[in-house]
Amino acid sequence: MERSTGSNMQIQGQRTQSTAIVKVQQEPSIKIEPTVGGQLLRKLFQIIFFVQLFLVSILVIVLTIRGLIYAGSTDRFHPKKWYPPLLVSTASAGIVSFIWQSITFHCPSKAIKTVFWFTPLLTCAVGVLHILIGSPLSLAAVYSSFSVTGIGGATATGTSLDIAFIVVILLSFLWSMQVIKNMLYVTISRIRYMNFACGVDINTRATFHDTVKHFVGSVCIGSAIVPVIGTIRGSARAINLVAGDNDEFLFSCADCYSGFASTLITYGNRWGFVHVGVYNKGFIQASADTWEMFKRVELISLIDSDLTGVFCFLSGVAVGSICGIVGGTWELIIHKGYATEVSIYAFLIGYFMCRIALAWQQASVSAYYVSYAENPQSLRFDATIPVRIEQLHRFQV
Repeated sequence: MERSTGSNMQIQGQRTQSTAIVKVQQEPSIKIEPTVGGQLLRKLFQIIFFVQLFLVSILVIVLTIRGLIYAGSTDRFHPKKWYPPLLVSTASAGIVSFIWQSITFHCPSKAIKTVFWFTPLLTCAVGVLHILIGSPLSLAAVYSSFSVTGIGGATATGTSLDIAFIVVILLSFLWSMQVIKNMLYVTISRIRYMNFACGVDINTRATFHDTVKHFVGSVCIGSAIVPVIGTIRGSARAINLVAGDNDEFLFSCADCYSGFASTLITYGNRWGFVHVGVYNKGFIQASADTWEMFKRVELISLIDSDLTGVFCFLSGVAVGSICGIVGGTWELIIHKGYATEVSIYAFLIGYFMCRIALAWQQASVSAYYVSYAENPQSLRFDATIPVRIEQLHRFQV
C-alpha cells in the first residue's frame, strides 16, 4: 500500500468555510510487515495456485485434442453435440450476469424481491429437467453424476484415470473461480473502504494491479478457507434450528458444534479480505482482527442478519439454473446421454459468473461494516447501523 496518494487519490470535494471542517484522512500509511512464516505461506499458496492452473490448462488441452482424435472412432463422445450447448450456456451466463448486475445497481429493492421469488422456481425447473432426463433427485445421484461426467476429451474413453482427471479439473475450476471472485472482492473493498473511511477515491486500475502484484497469496489462502468455514457455519445454524430446546442431548451436540463453527469463523471470514487489501495483512490475521472489531462494537448480530451474502448466493443459483436449463434442454433434444453432465457444468459456470459479477456489492457492504467498526464515531456515518443494532437488541430481549 503506497504511503503517498499521488495521482491515485482525489479529494471528493471541498467543504465550504461556513460548514464544520472535517479533516479528510489520506490512505492509511500503516503497512503491516508480514512475518517470514507468513510471507512463505503466501508465496507457497501463490505458487501452488499458478502451478495447478498451468498444469490443469495443459491437461485440458491434451484431453480436448485426444477427444477430437477419438471422436471418429467412438460413440461415447460427439464434439458437435457436446460443445455448442456448453458454449451457449457460458454466453448466457455472461449476458444474464451482467444484466442482473445492472438491475441490482439501479433497482436494488426490486432485485432482492425478484431473486427471493424466482430462485426457488428456477431451481424447481432444473429439477423438472432432471426428471425428464431421468436422473434421480438425490444428493447421492448429483455427486455420482459429478464422478462420471466427462469434460470434452475425457468423455471419449471414460477410464478410471479420466474420472480422476475430471475430479482434478473440477476442483481446480472451483478454486480458480473463487480466487478470481475474491481478487475482485479485495480490489473493490479497498476502493470502497477508502471512500467510506477517508472520503477519497483511488484509481481502480492501480488498485487491481496492487492486488495482482501483492495480495494473490493471501487471496488464494482465503479462497480455500472461506468456503469450507462458511459451509461449516451454515450447517451449524441449520443444526441449531433443527435441534431446538426439546432434546437435551441434541441441544448439547448442536451447541458444541456451533461453538466450534464460531471459533473457526474468527480465523477465516470474508470481511478479512478488506484488511488484506487495505493493510496488506495475512488473511488469517486480517480475519481475526476484523472479527475482534465486530465484537468490540457489537456488530456480530447485525452482520449475521445481513442478507447481502444470501442475495448473492441466490442470484448465483438463479443464473446457474437458467444456464443449466438452457444447456440441459438443448442436450435433452439432441443427445439425451449428455444432458445431465452438461446441465451440471452449465449450472456451475452460470453460478460463478454471477458471483463474480456481483462481487462489487458484497465487497462494498463488507467495506462499509469494517470502516464503521474501526471508527463508529466518524461523522461520515449516519445513524443507520446504531439504530439497526438497537432494533436487534430489542428483538432478542
